[in-house]
Amino acid sequence: MSNHEWWRGSVFYQIYPRSFLDTSGNGVGDLRGITDRLDYVAALGVDGIWISPFFKSPMKDFGYDVSDYRDVDPLFGTLDDFDALLDKAHKLDLKVIVDLVLSHTSDQHPWFKDESKKDCYVWADAKPDMFGELCPPNNWASVFGGSAWEWDEDHNQYYLHNFLKEQPDLNYHNPDVQNEALDICRFWLERGVDGFRLDVINFLFHDQELRDNPPRGSELGAATQLEKEDDPYNTQAHIYDKSRPENLEFLKNLRKLMDEYPGTMTLGEIGDDHPYERAAEYTSGDELLNTAYNTHMMAGTSKTLTAGFIGDPVEKFLMQPGNSWPSWAFSNHDVVRAPSRWNTDSRLLIALLCSLRGTVFLYQGEELGLPETEIPFERLQDPWGKHHWPDWPGRDGCRTPIPWDDSENAGFTSAAPWLPIPAEHKKLCADSQMEDASSTLSFTREFLSWRKSQPALIGGDIKFIDTADEKVLAFKRTSQEQAILCAFNLSEEKKTTTLNGKSITLEPYGHLLEDI
Repeated sequence: MSNHEWWRGSVFYQIYPRSFLDTSGNGVGDLRGITDRLDYVAALGVDGIWISPFFKSPMKDFGYDVSDYRDVDPLFGTLDDFDALLDKAHKLDLKVIVDLVLSHTSDQHPWFKDESKKDCYVWADAKPDMFGELCPPNNWASVFGGSAWEWDEDHNQYYLHNFLKEQPDLNYHNPDVQNEALDICRFWLERGVDGFRLDVINFLFHDQELRDNPPRGSELGAATQLEKEDDPYNTQAHIYDKSRPENLEFLKNLRKLMDEYPGTMTLGEIGDDHPYERAAEYTSGDELLNTAYNTHMMAGTSKTLTAGFIGDPVEKFLMQPGNSWPSWAFSNHDVVRAPSRWNTDSRLLIALLCSLRGTVFLYQGEELGLPETEIPFERLQDPWGKHHWPDWPGRDGCRTPIPWDDSENAGFTSAAPWLPIPAEHKKLCADSQMEDASSTLSFTREFLSWRKSQPALIGGDIKFIDTADEKVLAFKRTSQEQAILCAFNLSEEKKTTTLNGKSITLEPYGHLLEDI
């Protein structure tokens, strides 16, 4: 592996700035808070950090609605604060990738208010229905609920928004939009970032004929967005509103730009009806993305963790043509935290995730074993959750602030935190876990330190072993230098199985990694 491909097999730590550490006393985390705790992050043994959006924003979707891509929102600090963060991270040998939302802007972006920039967004005339009533131009649905089209009285037209109505979609069929997106990337590359996590990167282009999406067929499997089959978004096969072939041509231009800055990387978030095929398509060869953030292991709310649930997606991805490199995560800022989703041991999950072939993404709080927080309706902040309440509570439960100590506000802030911090989290605070050799934090540090010296885990091949027990997951990781047998007991019962010609007993939620 060349130094320019440092990201292969690396471990990233995702930081959600709002909930990391507040240094300004307003109850919301900020960039200085991240800088203050970078020594803690580096001590985990990770190779880099991914920082969720901190750009200027009205915060309708908490930073994923951007009004200025070249500046920091005052809520989080200043560009000088970011530069200081970047400088300290690099001194600690931490790579830094930032989260760019290029498919849409905020409706407060100057372009959306400028009539001369109207063609930078997707506008369409109303379409009469069978009764002559004027309706949206097609059946496209918003991920966040309702139609993907919003009527604008000033223009007497609809505009497209795949997410909130305050997040109008950009028109990537306009070359000016593509050029601006590349210029934004160049701005941050010039500041010294090591790459980008590209939000919903398969949403850039739309079908110019605005054809209706067909109904979702059984061949696509169960819906994964909210586990609600009757949600309009999940009843459609998304053929025309995302994953259009033109996306790949733009990504080739983005890759050419990235290649001007050796050692930088791109991580794509790709949500699609065909996740493995699409992720492999977007990362095959050396002209597109470096790796894709596959969301399969974060989908749904199942309480059952099985060998097939983990092994099948890895094998399916690796079977795709193009020799693509995968990335895996169990948790992030959009899904129920894995220990609660699977009702399992947090240390087991750390060892398992960091043993798979691919690049690893840990979400802040995973190293503490934080469970999901139940947020009462009156404290909800997430607009998606408010829309689907009470069927689905939204994403706030995984976004609550990090507990640094067991004080009233958990050492996160001197003010009232933007989301409540449960007492259960304070018991798992970082300060107390540092003193406990059996804690998830201590385990994470020890495991990641050990992993750095295991070439088979970083870049080796993977071959799954049939144990005839869905609660025992086993595989071999093999490189030129090393071969490691990996076995994980996914149950709360002791398990005995035969691996590599010998009987092995695994304690409840236990694991074994040994050279063979």
